[in-house]
Amino acid sequence: MDRPKEAREEEEEDDEELGFSRNYFLAKENSGSVKKSSSKLSDINVVDEKDLRAATSGIVTKHEKEITSLLNSYKDLYSTWLLELRFGFGLLMYGFGSKKILLEDFASSTLSDFGVIVINGYLQSINLKQVVSTMAEVLWEQLKTKRKISARNMPKVQQPFSSQSMEDLLLFLDGSHAKEIDCLICVIVHNIDGPGLRDCESQQNLARLASCTQVRMVASIDHVNAPLMWDKKMVHTQFNWCWYHVPTFAPYKVEGVFFPLILTSGGTTQSAKTAIIVLQSLTPNAQSVFKIIVEYQLAHSEEEGMPISVLYTQCRERFLVRSQTTLSSHLTEFKDHELVKMRRHVDGQDCFYIPLPSESLEKLLQELA
Repeated sequence: MDRPKEAREEEEEDDEELGFSRNYFLAKENSGSVKKSSSKLSDINVVDEKDLRAATSGIVTKHEKEITSLLNSYKDLYSTWLLELRFGFGLLMYGFGSKKILLEDFASSTLSDFGVIVINGYLQSINLKQVVSTMAEVLWEQLKTKRKISARNMPKVQQPFSSQSMEDLLLFLDGSHAKEIDCLICVIVHNIDGPGLRDCESQQNLARLASCTQVRMVASIDHVNAPLMWDKKMVHTQFNWCWYHVPTFAPYKVEGVFFPLILTSGGTTQSAKTAIIVLQSLTPNAQSVFKIIVEYQLAHSEEEGMPISVLYTQCRERFLVRSQTTLSSHLTEFKDHELVKMRRHVDGQDCFYIPLPSESLEKLLQELA
């Protein structure tokens, strides 16, 4: 008597599963005899970063006309964005492509009545305290130039903003002294989810900054998990975001300069070449200030670094800076790009040094000449 069809099919499935299992264990037994490669990742002859960057910079951007047309189409939203900023909202831009050109065009064409501060979140490290201090100075200048406020209502500044704590600076920006006047500062944050800002403390400080009465924030994000940095209070109460999907499909040319390329060689030589690339993106004055530090370090290699007083004197003699504040801004930029480091001299004075050997510093001088 023939077995039922269902029983035969079930037996065939069991035999097939048994065959898979047998083949699996046979493969495991034979794997020991398989010859393994002795090659290592470190053995790969990677390309020089300068050559790779030169090759990538030569890549022609496709669909430039379409990208320009898309960017121009967003200009119709500028008046809406301005109104939302006036009403106390923040603007968060997301979507594929660099939004740097879009945000800077919006700021330059529409935010002329605001004091505008730009934070480049794509840098590897950012001094938020310096940024907030600069914002306080901008607001203070606005208050002094507005004739509608009387001298008796002017807030008293007991000490320079640069020496005040973050808490005091935020209290000043959140004060009631300018509510009656149109004194607003807009912070443009390129890549608020960037490597220099994505830690918890930085995001909390940015959220508190965005909630200040005299501050408005316009930011961009590019990482798919960026919203996970914020809790409900930060999103709806402090940042108070209005979300805008504004894909630009523009290449990340500027942002990509500050990210290490994984296909390139590393080491001291690599650090020197990276420093040259970063310096080329800075202003001629900033390059000249950096050159002074290089020359001093080569001439005084036994010292701990260049004292800030000596640096300021030489910069003034060469007409590179007009005040200590200007020099501080250059030094902050160098530290943000990790071009220089600071340590305390035996006499208590801050000294700045470049963490590169003399051979690399000499190459830097040749490149800057």
